[in-house]
Amino acid sequence: MDLENRDGFFVHRLADCQSGKIGAATRVWQFSVVLPGARIGSNCNICAHTFIENDVVIGDNVTVKCGVYLWDGLRVEDNVFLGPGATFTNDRHPPSSVETFQGIVIRRGASVGAGAVVLPGVVIGERANVGAGAVVTKDVPPDAVVYGDAARVQRMQSR
Repeated sequence: MDLENRDGFFVHRLADCQSGKIGAATRVWQFSVVLPGARIGSNCNICAHTFIENDVVIGDNVTVKCGVYLWDGLRVEDNVFLGPGATFTNDRHPPSSVETFQGIVIRRGASVGAGAVVLPGVVIGERANVGAGAVVTKDVPPDAVVYGDAARVQRMQSR
């Protein structure tokens, strides 16, 4: 199994893991990139084809499935599941030249389904479930189940 043991966590030989702030028994799989400032807790599973930026904090027992990119400002508490292809954003008006980004907080025990999109500034409450393909535009209360597409035309862009 092409895993290298690094201070109690494991990194696939085809991953680019630049952070040393990773907890025991965490696994980082192939074709993943973890930047130097990222912090990842213990017993996490960072699946293939993921990207974790510098200002990201991940708690313990978190699963990040394939094709998930975690951008600056994201906070993920313990026991969270992030489904394949879930999208987390940190800039409401791209392209922009802002120096700081709006973060997203995903509270303990929450689950975000495959292909869901979460907009900047959103808090997903404890044990909440976000359905596959959902577009989350506002905070999700603890224990809530949300799904569906909230997108609708609010205004037209000027040319």
